[in-house]
Amino acid sequence: MKYLILRRIVQISILILFSFSVFDFILKGNLSSSILFSTIPLSDPFAFLQLVFASLQMDVMALSGALVIFFFYAIFAGRAFCAWVCPINIITDLAHFFRMKLKVNQIKTINVNKNLRYYIMTLSLVLSLVLSFPVFEEFSYIGIIQRGIIFGGVSWIFIALTIFCIDAFLSPRFTCSHFCPLGAFWALVSHFSLLKVRYDLQKCTKCYKCIQICPEKQVLWMIGKEEQDVKSGECIRCGKCIDVCGDDALGFNILKIRRENEK
Repeated sequence: MKYLILRRIVQISILILFSFSVFDFILKGNLSSSILFSTIPLSDPFAFLQLVFASLQMDVMALSGALVIFFFYAIFAGRAFCAWVCPINIITDLAHFFRMKLKVNQIKTINVNKNLRYYIMTLSLVLSLVLSFPVFEEFSYIGIIQRGIIFGGVSWIFIALTIFCIDAFLSPRFTCSHFCPLGAFWALVSHFSLLKVRYDLQKCTKCYKCIQICPEKQVLWMIGKEEQDVKSGECIRCGKCIDVCGDDALGFNILKIRRENEK
C-alpha cells in the first residue's frame, strides 16, 4: 500500500498548493500552466501543442515550460503524470474499488478498443488547427475538475460522478486507459524513460496478483514468461503491481544506471 499512500499524498498536496494563495511562492496556476518557486515556468506539453496548432504562434515562455515538463516525463518519470498528478486517477481508482466490491465484472460490460485514445489525441490536434482553438483543453474534464476543486463550484461534481459511473458500471478503466488523449500523449513520449518497473522471474511464484490489479494489464505481458523491465510507455508507474507482489519480484528500477552500479 506504500505507493498508493505516496500517490495520494502527492496528488492531494498538488491540489492544496494550487488552491491556497499562501503557497503561491511554491506553485501557482493550474495543471495547464503554472510557475514553480516563482521562477520556473511549467506548461502541459499537449495543451501547448493544441495552442500552437490553434494560433499558429508560439509563446517562448509557454514553450520553455512545456519543454521542462516534457523532458521530465520523457527522460525520467514516464507516464507517471497519470498516476501521481492527475486528479482523475483518484476517481477512477475509487470506481475500480467499487467495481471489484460489487463484482460488476460478472455483468457483461462495454468493451472499447484501447487505441481510441490515440485517435482522440490526433483528432484533438487536427480540430485545434481547423477550428483555431485548443479543442481538448477547452473541454478537458481534467481541467474542469481540477479548477472546480481549487476554486469551488458544483459543475465539476457532475462530471466526476459521470466518470465514476462510466468506469464502475459500463467499461472498466475506460476514462484513463481507453479515452484520455493526454494519457495517450504521455504513453507515446515515455517509452524510453529511465524509470521502469523491474521484473525478476526467478523470484516470481506466478500468483498473477500484479496482472489482476494493473490498470494497464497489457504492459505486464512478461509475467511468468521472461525476465525484463516493463518497457511499455503505457505503464503509468503507479506501483500497484509492486504493492501486491509478496515475492519481491517487482520493483522500481532506474534503467541501466542502477544495473551499472550493481556490477
